[in-house]
Amino acid sequence: MKAEDDLRSGARRQAWPGPLAGAMLSDASRLPEAGPELFNPGHYGDGARPVDAGGRQAAWFVQGPGWQGVLRRYRRGGMIARVSRDAYLWNGEDRTRSFREYRLLASMRAQGLAVPAPLAAAYWRQGLAYRAAIVVERIPGVRPLAQALGEPLWQAVAEAIVRMHRAGVWHADLNAFNILVGGDGRIWLIDFDRGTQGVLSERQRQGNLDRLRRSLRKVAGEDGERFWLRLRDSYWTAWGIGIQP
Repeated sequence: MKAEDDLRSGARRQAWPGPLAGAMLSDASRLPEAGPELFNPGHYGDGARPVDAGGRQAAWFVQGPGWQGVLRRYRRGGMIARVSRDAYLWNGEDRTRSFREYRLLASMRAQGLAVPAPLAAAYWRQGLAYRAAIVVERIPGVRPLAQALGEPLWQAVAEAIVRMHRAGVWHADLNAFNILVGGDGRIWLIDFDRGTQGVLSERQRQGNLDRLRRSLRKVAGEDGERFWLRLRDSYWTAWGIGIQP
């Protein structure tokens, strides 16, 4: 079924042999000649700019003919990063983090949700481990919710989350930096690494909301809590009236 889903979304699969055998998915209409060099920041020369000088230093703004994107290499956090910063246990191609995120984004886009368009995803396998990367389209003119908490955006944010949940999508790290505000007020959700789509339980939905609440409080203290309380009420109102994707 994954191959059929890829065909419907316009994705093309390529594979390459060698000591670091791997494969990639790419949007055939946007990147008709893309290859593994797409995931190397050095390929872009001065056109690659780090997204953030801090953190895990694993994302870059990049651009190609007719597109601008964000290249992100998958990195581990926490204690396990002391063992390996970027290697994951191989459990089959369909379970690689890059292919799963690409397909989830493609599915959400097909349902009309405001998420970045996936452009390409790849993995490189070595024995029982693999490494991975993804390129998604850059959304112009946006800022993180963390920088806009003084504005009355709680209803728009709540409705975006409701649409995501009604589409059966669980976000693994819904926080004030993974919610973006467009210049037109449109709300975008980003970073769906480890996200899933299926039948969501109330516990999963509440878990997303609780994670966002902790993030808002960490970013803005009592102001973040006040924003959260309005967002919470807006979420349950929107859920009750059945806002669709």
